[in-house]
Amino acid sequence: MTRNTPDDATDDPIAGLLRRAGCVFAVEEAALLREHATGATELDQLVARRAAGEPVEHLVGCVRFGDLRLAVGPGVFVPRQRSLLLARTAIAATRARRSPAVLEAFCGVAPIAASVAAAVSDVDLHVVDADDTALDLARRNLPDGTGIHLGTGLDPLPRHRLFDVIAAVPPYVPDSAFDLLTSEARHHEPRSALLGGPDGLDHIKALVVAAQEWLAVGGELLIEMNTAQAEQVVRGGGPPHYESDVVVGDDGQTAVACFRRTR
Repeated sequence: MTRNTPDDATDDPIAGLLRRAGCVFAVEEAALLREHATGATELDQLVARRAAGEPVEHLVGCVRFGDLRLAVGPGVFVPRQRSLLLARTAIAATRARRSPAVLEAFCGVAPIAASVAAAVSDVDLHVVDADDTALDLARRNLPDGTGIHLGTGLDPLPRHRLFDVIAAVPPYVPDSAFDLLTSEARHHEPRSALLGGPDGLDHIKALVVAAQEWLAVGGELLIEMNTAQAEQVVRGGGPPHYESDVVVGDDGQTAVACFRRTR
């Protein structure tokens, strides 16, 4: 669901209830709940659950991500709109290759892979995640024939398999910042999909090292993180034979660290 501006004042009783519960986009959410509910009883139940703090995306079973509507569900990480920066970067990198092989690591419900599949034809697409619930939803968001791999990091991938683009939104929130997250994230999304160690970089650093085994020469590793984290990681230089750069989003806070394997 795209959230650009707060809603206007309204006499809608459901929107009013949601607003009093702290929902900034109450009109938009009221419309989504009405669209999803099969009747008045279910609508009342959904409104009560939303007012109690459950993410609206979990309640309606989908999230708008750019031009896509992706399946999501309770207990999984909901793709953020800021990740459209990574999606656009991955699409551009994929289009630059002939018959590209693309992997989304830490895929969750696979927003990046789904975006690439919708924008580029003739892609050998793969995703990997440690959460089988998220992968079940990812299957609904991806085309038939996508390689689905269950496991930690890149370990489940077949050996000697090379990719032209590896994109990822690893957990990158520092452990100490957990209490600063929204209530929805703290209570309804798995910590394993949010937290990345003391500085938020544990999974990112491990991925940069591990990707050397699976990234083709000339291929690109694209990782979303906070801008300050990206600058820190890129300053570190990465492994040998990598060129690195940072793409910063319009919000100034979200960045994609880009690593290209030169040989």
